[in-house]
Amino acid sequence: MTVSYWIWMLMILGAVALDWIIGDPVKIPHPIVWIGRLIGKFTKLFNTAPEKKGPSRAKGLLMWALVILITGGVTALVQWLCLKIHPVLFIAVAVWFLGTTLAEKSLRQAVENVGKALDKGDLPSARQQVGYLCGRDTSALSEHEIIRATVETTAENTIDGILAPLFYMFLGVILQHFVWFLTPLTLAMVYKAVNTMDSMTGYIQAPYTHFGYFPAKLDDVFNFPAARLGSWVMLGAGGIIGDDFKNGCRIYKRDKNNHRSPNAGHPESAAAGLLHIQIGGTNIYFGQVVEKPTIGDADEPLSAAHIKKTLGIMTASEVGLAFLGVVVYIAAIFLQMLK
Repeated sequence: MTVSYWIWMLMILGAVALDWIIGDPVKIPHPIVWIGRLIGKFTKLFNTAPEKKGPSRAKGLLMWALVILITGGVTALVQWLCLKIHPVLFIAVAVWFLGTTLAEKSLRQAVENVGKALDKGDLPSARQQVGYLCGRDTSALSEHEIIRATVETTAENTIDGILAPLFYMFLGVILQHFVWFLTPLTLAMVYKAVNTMDSMTGYIQAPYTHFGYFPAKLDDVFNFPAARLGSWVMLGAGGIIGDDFKNGCRIYKRDKNNHRSPNAGHPESAAAGLLHIQIGGTNIYFGQVVEKPTIGDADEPLSAAHIKKTLGIMTASEVGLAFLGVVVYIAAIFLQMLK
């Protein structure tokens, strides 16, 4: 079932364009929603004794394995069936499914809703809107804290929602020539399953303290290469659109590990450095105060304008990684022709 490199590259670029144009329409079937429902069912089934460390962790790992096997298996089967029926059907389904793993438009709309509420001076609405973006308690956030939460979430989701899926798509372009079912679509869907499990269960607070241990750790593993490559893409893209590349590199090197997560500090420090702002610090999750180190220097006071600038970095980064993937592909073809 191996499909040529150039067809996959065109489908990936088509998926990026499709996500920009239509995003995530509510009335059209969405594979990531199906994955979320599957995770919810397994969580309800297995997370029956959350206070027991050993059994709960084992059940969390079992859920993770089952979700990955089902997601990967169903995705590979759908591709095989579509290709058997007709190549055009395969391309249409693959482009649509690839597009659902990207979240540029939906993330942009959600972030812009926060900015619009702030522009109107409507803090209750802004708190509600930012609550859709992050897991912290937003009910009493000040305007400064709303902006900080939005910038942090946008920077982190630039990796999780956009650059990491693209990274795994490009990786799949190569791997599918060695293992037929490790296609760009299979890898992108598996990544989204891993990331969705983390977002739904990967908390240190009860009732997910033990059950979500492996989903959180394995999400860290999958995001490890994408967070690092993606952060450098963010730095380069930010520099191209006029942000401070030199300061971005300085803050990134200094503060990339100033986070409980081994990956989240990378894009957050890149964004903070590019924009000369300080983020991080204390948050409240499920009623518990969580102390976090700060990231970046407070050269500029946080304002709603920084939300728009972070969105600019996000979009430029997606364009940058897509361009980088095409360049690497063309270079590989050229080098092969020289042999």
